[in-house]
Amino acid sequence: MKDKRELALRLGLFLAGCGQIVFSLLTIRHFFLANFPATIFRGSFCDFSAFFNCDSSAFSPIAHFQGVPLGYFGLIIGIVFCLGSVFPSPRWDRTNSFLSFWNLVGVVGLLLYSLFYLKSLCLLCSGYYFFSIIAFVLWLMLNRTQRLRLTHFTRPSLALLFTLAIFTASGAFGFHLFYQAKKEAHIGRAMKAVKEFYELPYTHYPSLLSPAWIIRSTERFEEAPIQLVVYGDFLCPDCQFLARQLEKMKEEFPGKINALFQFFPLENRCNQVVNKNLHPGSCDLSYLAAYIALYRPEEFPQIHHEIFANMRAARSAEWRLDLARKYEAEEAFTDPNVQSLVHQIIETGKEYERTSERYPYGIRSTPTVILNNRMIIGTLPDYQLRAIFEALIEEKQTGSRRFLENWVPLR
Repeated sequence: MKDKRELALRLGLFLAGCGQIVFSLLTIRHFFLANFPATIFRGSFCDFSAFFNCDSSAFSPIAHFQGVPLGYFGLIIGIVFCLGSVFPSPRWDRTNSFLSFWNLVGVVGLLLYSLFYLKSLCLLCSGYYFFSIIAFVLWLMLNRTQRLRLTHFTRPSLALLFTLAIFTASGAFGFHLFYQAKKEAHIGRAMKAVKEFYELPYTHYPSLLSPAWIIRSTERFEEAPIQLVVYGDFLCPDCQFLARQLEKMKEEFPGKINALFQFFPLENRCNQVVNKNLHPGSCDLSYLAAYIALYRPEEFPQIHHEIFANMRAARSAEWRLDLARKYEAEEAFTDPNVQSLVHQIIETGKEYERTSERYPYGIRSTPTVILNNRMIIGTLPDYQLRAIFEALIEEKQTGSRRFLENWVPLR
């Protein structure tokens, strides 16, 4: 009976290790797809809601260490657990018990970091968390089956640990070189992104431009070298990423950017253009921000920044009410002029040709950006967006595309 129980536990450990391997590989893949998309048309988006999304993790400060994605270390742990379950020995059991404990500590730390700092949860990471907890419990049960004390978790084989450390460091160095190669390819990728941008079809601006200026460099919108119309949702994680990008780009390109925020909350309480209800509460946030844009436009950049800086809290009706009180805008939720403005801006989403078979109109997700009369759905990495901005400034200043002459055929 004891042998059968031990066999079942080791089978469970093998499957848990396989689960860790699968989700680690998925997180590694997502990390590189999100940070190094092959083209401006092929990014990696994983944002089921404002809370459940993987993009915030892929772009977070601890997503990698010197180019080595965190998922790589999870991959090593999963492989070690599989090996330990298939080739059992006292040294393997002690070492894997030790690793399962510290892996659990790391998982709890990452979970807390996601919940309280990123204010979101990566579904791919959650899969790894789940199998890590299962593995720890199974190692604990296996130790009890073998009537070993908890000190078993603190007595790893130093020889095995040293061997694993060498193996892990070798693989990590390979990832580091791969990451550096990806970074060095930025110049070529940036050139390719600019070429692809100029090949996008002409897209007209909406018939109604929002009064919500995120960045204002000139009196008239079309006078700036860089013009962005951002269809956004205040509870959209990728919109938050774009908002942070624009904060950086504003400092890099002072006096060159005009950016408008077109309210497009993905909540069917106020948006009938798309059949989505991803972000309850986003209508109220749009009303509140639109109120400021309509009556006190100089304060809009401030409330735009504050909402995105507190996006998780913004899902709370109480927080939204407190924000309205702070800006002395409690009537924003009932003001007919504000509701009419938001409704008209949302309706402009019907003015564009459909970009997906699933939705009847062109504007169907956020962020959708019309940048100098070209539509980009989703976000771009900093280096691609920066290269496009530089090209647009060169075109505005010289009246030609000399900045692009090496890789874009002049028309």
